[in-house]
Amino acid sequence: MKKEQLKKIIDVAMGRVPADLVLKNASVIDIFNDGIIKADIAISDEWIAGIGSYEGEKEIDASDLYASPGLIDSHIHIESSYLTPEEFGRLVVPHGTTTLIADPHEIVNVNGFAAMEYMIKAGERTALDIRYMFPSSVPATDFETAGAHIRAKDMKGVLERPDILGFGEFMNSVGVFLADDESLDKLMLAHNAEVVIDGHSPGLKDKALNAYIAAGIKTDHECTTIEEMNDRISRGMYVLLRQGSASHDLEKLVHGVSPQNYRRCLLCSDDRQPKTIFEHGHLEHHLRICREAGLDVYTSIKMASLNAAECYRLYDRGALAPGLRADIVLFENLEDFQVKQVFIACEEVARDGEYLPEVEKYPTDAVSSSMHVKDYNIDRLNLKLKSDKVHAIKVLPGGVDTRDEVVNVRTDEDNNFIFDPKIDIAKIAVVERHQETGNVAVALLKDYGIKLGAIALSIAHDSHNIICVGTNDIDMDLAIRTLIEQEGGFVLTKEAEILRATPLPVAGLMTDRSAEWINSELEILHDIAISELKVSKDVDPLMTLCFMALPVIPELKITDKGLFDVVNFEFIDIEA
Repeated sequence: MKKEQLKKIIDVAMGRVPADLVLKNASVIDIFNDGIIKADIAISDEWIAGIGSYEGEKEIDASDLYASPGLIDSHIHIESSYLTPEEFGRLVVPHGTTTLIADPHEIVNVNGFAAMEYMIKAGERTALDIRYMFPSSVPATDFETAGAHIRAKDMKGVLERPDILGFGEFMNSVGVFLADDESLDKLMLAHNAEVVIDGHSPGLKDKALNAYIAAGIKTDHECTTIEEMNDRISRGMYVLLRQGSASHDLEKLVHGVSPQNYRRCLLCSDDRQPKTIFEHGHLEHHLRICREAGLDVYTSIKMASLNAAECYRLYDRGALAPGLRADIVLFENLEDFQVKQVFIACEEVARDGEYLPEVEKYPTDAVSSSMHVKDYNIDRLNLKLKSDKVHAIKVLPGGVDTRDEVVNVRTDEDNNFIFDPKIDIAKIAVVERHQETGNVAVALLKDYGIKLGAIALSIAHDSHNIICVGTNDIDMDLAIRTLIEQEGGFVLTKEAEILRATPLPVAGLMTDRSAEWINSELEILHDIAISELKVSKDVDPLMTLCFMALPVIPELKITDKGLFDVVNFEFIDIEA
């Protein structure tokens, strides 16, 4: 704030000069006293000057509306929406979201520092205020080949940048409590820069949890039980109650929110796809869940505003008070939180569900052409077995965990695996697409349900190599080759024909088109996978595959380097 702006805001607050904008006669949600104030909100430049009785150069009648602080999503991966930051902003701002704490972990694992710069520049082209954490785990593990390797020595100076808010989720919890040098070096960078470190500690407890928090890690969004939540809160952590497209932890954890612990509770999405947003909304959906569980409106809104602002040291927002940013949501009611208007830094950016600014996208050249595949051909999909008794990755409906199941399969006279439609076991392959290593790994997937054809995609957390499941090598090969040619996305094939090919040219993760377009494509892909390829209705055909290459979630996964036993943290032979 400049001196002349400071004088102006004081003059507006005193009523000596008219405000730039006044929201007249609003029901202002006072989250400090847990009450409603019937008053005007006066705005000077981008800040609230006063709450009371005011006149303005422009006035908006808010007499039938509730004024709330703008909503803050405390942890999200924009890339998991398949949308660029500009388009994601267009989608969520009309739902009352004014600030995101975003971790571009997915795209930085593909394109490294260039991806970070792209996300920051693209984020500047949306009214949504996107605050970026720098990914701490690139790659997430050394058990797969990512597009970038960013070590502590590469990060010097990064966390001092004003456009970097802090350190993204520290996924290597084992490295922390074992105090390995690389983890210590990364943690010291964050300590020296005095920034927030986000956590990722599923299942951690007792002394290991103490060590993780003692290292300076302040948040966790991986709690799945109230016991885990309270365990972390009692040790001083902020817990991010997640309600995404895949993980619905808020629905369980909200019942553990109390008058004693709610100030350490935030709301987050982590991953939220367009379909979920179109059907349920964004953070106003989280608020509805809180209210339906019995929380009062003030507690609910604080978890989506003030708590997040304080956790991430955004002291200029999070409430409606003089001197704070004019990030304001006008709700029609406090039951289903229907959003009427949204203001970010005084600018009206959404009205009646419509995003008002023009969408201008930042060039994607730096994060295009992300397919760098070497020595791939159909013969690489062969699966010759020494025994018909093998390990298979067993899909568990409704989540991303798997089981290691020993099964008997059919083989031909040359001991090659043969798909049997009577046995729900299909071939799964991962093709490395970043470093031209030539790595191709093949294993078996159980209870996915596919009976015909193949599905290939370039979204495979966290390194995002090509992953493909299918009943025969011809369809799998066609799907993989088509995916490479179209620079990533999704491909479904059957009987040597392409059923649907949906490109994601931005790092193989995101579309450069609209949310409506990708939502329609995802619905078509989903329907084809179930109706034509006979994938089980109990699993999400695409999202399930996305997590089959993630070697940090139990029990058995596949990466470009082979079949990985997550429980024992080692690669294993497929034969049992």
